[in-house]
Amino acid sequence: MRAAIDVRHSSSRHLARTEWLRSLNSFSFGADADKGNTHFGMLLVSNEDTVKPGTGFDTHPHRDMEIVTWVLEGALVHKDSTGHNGIIYPGLAQRMTAGAGILHSERNDSWTLTGEREHADPVHFIQMWVLPDTANVTPGYEQLDINAPLKQGGWVTLASGMAKHSGVRAISVRQKHAALHVARLRPDETVQAATAPFVHLFVARGTIALESYGLLGQGDAARITASEGQRITAGADGAEVLMWEMDATISFQ
Repeated sequence: MRAAIDVRHSSSRHLARTEWLRSLNSFSFGADADKGNTHFGMLLVSNEDTVKPGTGFDTHPHRDMEIVTWVLEGALVHKDSTGHNGIIYPGLAQRMTAGAGILHSERNDSWTLTGEREHADPVHFIQMWVLPDTANVTPGYEQLDINAPLKQGGWVTLASGMAKHSGVRAISVRQKHAALHVARLRPDETVQAATAPFVHLFVARGTIALESYGLLGQGDAARITASEGQRITAGADGAEVLMWEMDATISFQ
């Protein structure tokens, strides 16, 4: 089977906006969901969010979902009902397993000991959801700073449930058919996409040239079926790219 590349430009994403949130959604969900754009492979949600200082997502529930958050700029304060709390910043790999049920909040509102707002700028991040391969598990949380390996160039395996990544992944996800890789590419640096049945590329920053397609800009995504390891080359200003490697897809009944 020859690779098929379906490019979704940033401008085609659904924009949800409130007084405090700007959210660009790669996939459709909710009551009025576009049935032709609900997922790719195991990936259900890929939202690019910007949250103003002093605001954010108040405590709300999730169930049976693996949620990975990748911050691009600023800092996001996480608190959940299992007692985990902390600040997610650029270069910190973070995953929350909703499992049998969890409550959490995500806000841009941390403060110094003197009562001054520590994070006075918007926080800009990508949040991605994949279905777990086992339902109703104990909720969990994992994080790890991966700034050092990112500086070395090439792909870093941010999160994976695939057995082949057990020794190289930063954090785990409860989905044996999915892995997330990230690269901070220097100008003109080249890497290869994974060779896999399903590959989802997202350009978080900068521009890339994708073999067999051409130029992709910030916010653009490529959904590659039967990926053959296409070359990815960063533009003159470099690029930051997120890549989901998946060997199965969701089958909704």
